Amino acid sequence: MHPSERRATASLSAIYIFRMLGLFIVLPVFSLFAGEYEHSTPFMVGLAIGVYGIFQALLQVPFGMLSDLYGRKIMISIGLVSLAVGSVLAATADSIYWVIIGRALQGAGAISAVIMALAADLTRDEQRTKIMAILGASIGFAFVLALMLGPVLITWFSISALFWLTAATAVVGLLLLHTVVPDPEVQVHRAETAANLGTMRQLLRNPQLVRLDVSIFVLHLIITATFLVVPLLLRDYGLAAEQHWRVYLPAMVLASIVLVPMMMGAERNYLRPILLACIAGLLATQLFFWLAPGSVTNLFIGVVLFFSFLTVLEALFPSLVSRIAPADAKGSAMGVYSSSQFMGGFVGGAGGGWLYGAYGPQGVFIALSVICVAWLVFLRGFVSPQKLFMRRHRLSAAELQQIPAVLEALRSRPGVAEVGFVEAEGVAYLKVDKAVYESPA
Repeated sequence: MHPSERRATASLSAIYIFRMLGLFIVLPVFSLFAGEYEHSTPFMVGLAIGVYGIFQALLQVPFGMLSDLYGRKIMISIGLVSLAVGSVLAATADSIYWVIIGRALQGAGAISAVIMALAADLTRDEQRTKIMAILGASIGFAFVLALMLGPVLITWFSISALFWLTAATAVVGLLLLHTVVPDPEVQVHRAETAANLGTMRQLLRNPQLVRLDVSIFVLHLIITATFLVVPLLLRDYGLAAEQHWRVYLPAMVLASIVLVPMMMGAERNYLRPILLACIAGLLATQLFFWLAPGSVTNLFIGVVLFFSFLTVLEALFPSLVSRIAPADAKGSAMGVYSSSQFMGGFVGGAGGGWLYGAYGPQGVFIALSVICVAWLVFLRGFVSPQKLFMRRHRLSAAELQQIPAVLEALRSRPGVAEVGFVEAEGVAYLKVDKAVYESPA
């Protein structure tokens, strides 16, 4: 990578991490202290945890489209300001209603797709896949970091302080954006990073992609609902809030040991069995939470199992979407996927809160167990995709005069599995087998 590309990747990854850290850091601890707010009920607590998700889901595509019109940095700035304002509102709230409004504003700055588009503007074609992978990994890193940091920081600070910390990270993100991130020379709408409403409708008719969209929805529903209940049970079984990190941190370390061999197996053509085994593992975990005698030790065992299967699925799903998405609609596919993910967080928070208030923790675990069974049934028809890589071929002026012949020639090249053409870009998007494919001169 060029120095400017390394700088862009590092700074945008940092902004990504700050952004997602602010959304997730209260997840493992908020339900422990939410009773201190006026008008607090289990449903309202769940809504406060998950409400960010519905705004993230609804505003991802509009933010991306507006960034094409008004500029990437402008829309990222608006998103980070929204995160900061929402965090301040939540930090100063004494009513659960104001926390919900603050969390909604945190989620309203839906800038994930815009950051991806800016990264594409700042990098060369041959480096883009690597940089997108780094940005994608930073999201997963932020999620894991939030689950570890929340319980540790609550040892010294209050929930309000965590929201103030989020506001501070938003300010740091703004400083990075305007002092470190380079300004793009050219801003281009690219099918590999940006969503298109026309292709999104087409993607919703692709059964393999729909299975993955539903899967990430269900996974984040389960994550949010589980972390609504587990902290409360740890407290009820005698573990003080400031000690919860003693459960989450070693559980995450043990889960990371499981992640490596599972991902290696997925790379060696055992992807479908591992995918189904992890979902079955989540089902077993929910049943364990439901049926095992109540104790901190048993909850620790359940959390280890939960993290183990969760981290594998979080790593697998984005890769699968990238492999299955049409060559000229990867950005749209990732847009639908991201919206499904955040919508799952909303439903998990609101639905989990309602179930907890009406039926207690057992009601939540029973419902999540039933959802896992339905999930397994829904994925019966899933087929492991071939491992292919994306390549871009920009058509020359001469090639643009004979597009059908050029595309047919590209399709006939050894190792090419799929070709899509985006006329507005003058670019052919190819899915290729790297072991066979040779780039055209």
